[in-house]
Amino acid sequence: MPQKQLVSIVIPTLNEEKNLGRVIKEIRKFFESRRDLRYEIIVVDGHSTDRTVEIARRLGCKVLFDELGKGSALRKGMKAARGSIVVTMDADLSHRAIELGMLIEAIKAGYDVAMGSRFIQGGGTEDMPWYRKLGNKFFVWLVNLIWGTKYSDLCYGYRSFNRRVLKALLPKLTCNGFGIETEISIKAAKLRLKTLEIPSFEKSRYSGKGKLKTLKDGWSILCCIIKEVFSER
Repeated sequence: MPQKQLVSIVIPTLNEEKNLGRVIKEIRKFFESRRDLRYEIIVVDGHSTDRTVEIARRLGCKVLFDELGKGSALRKGMKAARGSIVVTMDADLSHRAIELGMLIEAIKAGYDVAMGSRFIQGGGTEDMPWYRKLGNKFFVWLVNLIWGTKYSDLCYGYRSFNRRVLKALLPKLTCNGFGIETEISIKAAKLRLKTLEIPSFEKSRYSGKGKLKTLKDGWSILCCIIKEVFSER
């Protein structure tokens, strides 16, 4: 009998005790329906002061720690991943576990990176105010103009990767904050990776407040784009 393919789920966390258990249960439910797959969940925690780490460990997750930000946490989690397919997702229940199937199948079909998009047919969001939509639209326009890409969404963390490709991609990533998704999209274009956008519907955060700060993190994303213009990597 052939060995089941291993999928690694990487989840950055910071004080998500009311959300994380539900996220993990949804992930487990998805994989119960996929007898051809095995999975591991890697939680990279930003030193939470609540019960996030306790819950992650109790539910069988591998727990790592990172104090720098979302981008740094994702890089650390992806480096530790053992699966041939690596998926990144948020801990606030905004990403639907049922969509894991599309992200996984895209990699199995031969794509290097699959990116969830809220702005193609079948996608959507109930957790994005108009000013963030406008900012995302501007960043998408700018990146597409500079690098000749056809992205529809940049600032969204529900993605999947071929682990072989991550070995080439990870050393080139430097962003420690919320600009990591934009940096990944740009570096994928520079490396001429085979990418695919998958329709994704973003739900509202289940509990607590989001960590993204519109002006601060928007500026960080813009700085990331400008940096990439002058970077050869």
